[in-house]
Amino acid sequence: MKKLKLITFIILAIVVKTSFSQYYTEGKTPQRIIINLTATPTNSMAVTWRTVDEVNKPVVEIAEATVWTEIDSIAKPVAVTSKPFTTDKRFTVYQHSAIMDGLKPNTLYAYRVGGDSIWSEWNQFRTAKEKAEPFKFVFMGDPQNDLKLHCSRIFREAYKNAPDAAFWLFSGDICSEPEDTQYEGFFYAGGFIFGTTPSILTPGNHDVDFLWEDGKIVKDSKGKKLRGEKTSGMFLEHFTLPENGLPAYKESSYYVDYQGVRFIMVNTTKEDKLEEQAAWIEKLLANNPNKWTVVSFHHPFYSAGRDRDDDETRKAFLAIFDKYSVDLVLTGHDHAYARSYKLKNGEIVSKNGKGTVYVVSVSGPKMYSVNTNYNKIMAKTGGNVQLYQVIGVDGKNLKYESYTATGQLYDSFELKK
Repeated sequence: MKKLKLITFIILAIVVKTSFSQYYTEGKTPQRIIINLTATPTNSMAVTWRTVDEVNKPVVEIAEATVWTEIDSIAKPVAVTSKPFTTDKRFTVYQHSAIMDGLKPNTLYAYRVGGDSIWSEWNQFRTAKEKAEPFKFVFMGDPQNDLKLHCSRIFREAYKNAPDAAFWLFSGDICSEPEDTQYEGFFYAGGFIFGTTPSILTPGNHDVDFLWEDGKIVKDSKGKKLRGEKTSGMFLEHFTLPENGLPAYKESSYYVDYQGVRFIMVNTTKEDKLEEQAAWIEKLLANNPNKWTVVSFHHPFYSAGRDRDDDETRKAFLAIFDKYSVDLVLTGHDHAYARSYKLKNGEIVSKNGKGTVYVVSVSGPKMYSVNTNYNKIMAKTGGNVQLYQVIGVDGKNLKYESYTATGQLYDSFELKK
């Protein structure tokens, strides 16, 4: 009997290990590589990855990109922070992260991650320019569901359309549940893109951790899993994001200044803390040296989904956005599409007047019926369509384009100032 239990344990161990890595890899092979913008994108970049097995000497190597293989010998090492991480299935893996700093502005770099003589491929990225210069970025609303099956197509179509995008921006609900298998789908869909095009992300309500008690997820009387208030460890450990926000929102509320645009990423999952966030946002808007301002969070001011009205963010932030004339607000949550006219205090303003355009979009396959309550202030609404947005900033012009998974232009507008 003991021998049978031992054999069963060994078989389970093999199944567990292979479930976390492709059959042709070793346990120390880098997986889920992603780069994220830092608070100083002109001279640094963050990178995160994981391994199934513990790595004794994890390291990042980086060099200015060259036309041949001499990067192997000229690359310099970067210190890495590593820690064990227990997944929702209570398996332990190892998360690794590093800040590649001391870099030159507007420079192409090659880097690889690994340790114990097991390396990733060489990837490349370019640092930001020091001044306000033209660039574009990709915006994605909730991926959330069927990530491998249905989000792979929209991610890859976005990359084909805008391979030169400076970064991608996600407004929350990266996965439906903070589960390892779902993050596997997210990284499968992103593939090599995540290792070469940096991302900035803020969590949504589905990125909040479950409640745990006695080693088990707490469920209600109907068997539904209950959530707590903290951003999930799955979210926080897979991404290395700026820490220049409020301490209570580490790596989930922060800002990045990028070539003439201030991007403010806000965690709106705690409705009782929105006033605290509002005060922080106002300070950033009152002392903003950039011509343009883009704010992103999960819960929209003007809901796109039928029978929904997440008005808590509107009550907390609207007066501040109006006061400082925020240019563009990018949100998700409602699994439909809605793009407002330029608004101030909920009313349409003239094309040349001061105001804000509000967008709700969805990149994943989960859809809700479209809300018609705000039709009077919406320039475009729609449902049952997966979308990505390419947004370009060039001096006094901001150009917005929304595309379907089949490459059709779905919506567009321009802002001038």
